[in-house]
Amino acid sequence: MHAIEKILAKHSGRDRVVSGEIITADIDFAEINDLYLQTIYSFREMGGEKVWDRDKAAFVFDHYAPSPTIEASRNHREMRLFRQEQGLTHHFDINAGICHQVMPEAGLVYPGMILVATDSHTTTHGAFGCLGTGIGATDMATVLITGKLWFRVPEIIRIHLEGMPGSHVLPKDVILYIIGKMKADGAVYKAIEFTGSYVEQLDVAGRMVLCNMAVEMGAKTAYMEPNQAVLDYVAGRTSRPFTVEQTDSDFEYEETYVFDISGLKPQVSMPSSVDNVGAVARAGRVRIDQAFVGACTGGRVEDIGEAARILKGRTIAPHVRMVVIPASAEVLKECIAKGFLDTLIDAGATISAPGCGPCLSAHQGVLAAGEVCVTTSNRNFPGRMGSRDSAVYLASPATVAMSALTGYLTDPSCENQGQAERRETEATGKGE
Repeated sequence: MHAIEKILAKHSGRDRVVSGEIITADIDFAEINDLYLQTIYSFREMGGEKVWDRDKAAFVFDHYAPSPTIEASRNHREMRLFRQEQGLTHHFDINAGICHQVMPEAGLVYPGMILVATDSHTTTHGAFGCLGTGIGATDMATVLITGKLWFRVPEIIRIHLEGMPGSHVLPKDVILYIIGKMKADGAVYKAIEFTGSYVEQLDVAGRMVLCNMAVEMGAKTAYMEPNQAVLDYVAGRTSRPFTVEQTDSDFEYEETYVFDISGLKPQVSMPSSVDNVGAVARAGRVRIDQAFVGACTGGRVEDIGEAARILKGRTIAPHVRMVVIPASAEVLKECIAKGFLDTLIDAGATISAPGCGPCLSAHQGVLAAGEVCVTTSNRNFPGRMGSRDSAVYLASPATVAMSALTGYLTDPSCENQGQAERRETEATGKGE
């Protein structure tokens, strides 16, 4: 069996499962974000009285943090009251950050577990060697009542990554390149395992980026066998015993794709589909209005640090606004300690409170009609970050920072060209 199948078998009390089977499995942790007040209503409608385990469920207020509307505030209030009524041990209010960041930080994510959350990017947690997947309000209500949920055992696709790209190519570039090749429907209701020499050397943040965007290929879940960096991270944050499941040597994947990324260039996903991917250098001269570094894909210390490295001692283009939102309070504190935020503020960036911000068109940087944003977030559908008549380009923190500097979508490996574009913009006044 594959490691994912072993996790499902263990949690369903079976010796073996195979792809295509429908099973009922025990859930180790359930998270509800502030978009899903319906979970509480469904819980009541289904006759729920007590959450099955007060230590294994939590609300995370991240999509609307701090609350930008009266409705969001009302939702938060109802969720807080439910949490108090149920005596839930864990709660992450508006001061905490994005669910996919704060749960690992709190030691709630570990290898071999099953984690469900009301967010499609719960595939992120495959970076820790667990099965993480997004579910809706009704399924979540079922979990809160019973501690169990049905699953169809997914077929498993292997994506094998070999080679080491250049210094300006980050994990975000790699996953965008893969999505461009696999397309948005390349893994619908299947699991993706990432393997290869590139994956083996990735740090925790880089692994989270790849697994996060597996859902953009339709994947039900993602998986990476934990390396030492992951094991050290988890061991330093949780007292829970855990088991790293191993895939049997004779396991046969449904499909295997091998990518040599040694010559990969910085990538960009162009409007208005995530799989509309190409090299930044070939995207043309695209004038931007906003640059965003943040979200569950690009708001970690490593991402903000990369932006600060590029912008240190420089100033963003006069017609560009740059928004930086750390993924959690812990990330915020570390970025302050490292001086990253001072650097970015000096460069002209705006720093906002941890949370999802403009990623889902909520607040803290929503786009007007006709505006263009380059962002480290994970989706660029029409209206994703504001007006349906705005345009969103997905890129790495390095590309976002370099583009903010020049005022145009710019390949960070072509720094001299970028500086020339900046001088041309300032000389002609076309940026205003």
